[in-house]
Amino acid sequence: MGAQTFLDSSELVLNMGPQHPSTHGVLRVILKLDGEKVTGAECVIGYLHRGVEKIGENRTYPLFAPYVDRMDYISAVSNGLGYCLAVEKLLHAEAPPRAQTARVILTELNRIASHLLWLGTHALDIGAITPLFYTMREREEVLKIFENYCGARLTTHAFRIGGLQYELYEGFEQQVKRFCDDFAGKIDEYETLLTTNRIWVDRLRGVGVLTAEDCKRYGVTGPVLRAAGVQWDLRKAQPYSGYEQYDFDIPTGTHADTYDRYLVRMEEMRQSVRIVRQAVERIPTGPIMAKIPKVLKPPAGEVYVSIEAPKGELGYFIVSDGSLRPYRLRVRPPSFVNLQALAVMVRGALVADVVAIIGTIDIVLGEVDR
Repeated sequence: MGAQTFLDSSELVLNMGPQHPSTHGVLRVILKLDGEKVTGAECVIGYLHRGVEKIGENRTYPLFAPYVDRMDYISAVSNGLGYCLAVEKLLHAEAPPRAQTARVILTELNRIASHLLWLGTHALDIGAITPLFYTMREREEVLKIFENYCGARLTTHAFRIGGLQYELYEGFEQQVKRFCDDFAGKIDEYETLLTTNRIWVDRLRGVGVLTAEDCKRYGVTGPVLRAAGVQWDLRKAQPYSGYEQYDFDIPTGTHADTYDRYLVRMEEMRQSVRIVRQAVERIPTGPIMAKIPKVLKPPAGEVYVSIEAPKGELGYFIVSDGSLRPYRLRVRPPSFVNLQALAVMVRGALVADVVAIIGTIDIVLGEVDR
């Protein structure tokens, strides 16, 4: 009987993950390899399935609000803003100016904290340890502001439907200004460590290219899309919470690779500081909550509201049947949608590059497996 070949000698199927280093939690990637070269990849998700959308359909509108903080737990403030805006649209209500300005400040600080964690862990995955210590140092200052405001550091439940959960604490403006003054120079420190570092550039440049056409085909948004040269940011394209009042730029890249995505996020942190500086100088007086009923029963109808979260477009689709609970609730999370493009980005790369590419998408599995 002749020998049978079940697998070509030059072809190998490798399970990568699920483990926390490199695959960022419970992501399993099945790689098809020709030596060290990746010829195909398949993402296997669902190990952290939470059923958040179904939970939302069995909770009243206010009671579901804390659950969204647990999806992208690195960007809890952004999650809460998107949900509140969606329900407010159903109610035909709008948060007062003071609440809107505070929302902008807290959301942009959250964007900075999210990008800092991304930078530290992305560098750590590739082998650079020092940036993690630097970025955690600055992120701690943002978390102190969140803690002073609402008592939480991670799953920061900052907003209520119709406005803010709490009035701004005494010294809030001074603490935010102090952070902005200190942080501007810290970004330069990160760039000194990494931007022209020969090893960093070699590991990132030309790796994980995702063109603008591919981004549009797969629905990829956020820094990954902007690194491909597409100037699309919902804060400019479809302004919400008064973003049209602020002067800021949309950073874009040209090479659509992992290095450009790094540069885009670095510049985004600078632009967030710019927005926060403007907002903190113009916090108006007045109420922090709109006049909405104590018992929320939005009229029958449906809405879709999306915001520019740190990782891309975060959208909420809610169908109301006029009762206390949503009839249907659907979340469009950027981590889940952007992860689709991984197979395209890793094709032709080396196994070591897969780690860098997963990191540059900036996924959080709580949002993928919501």
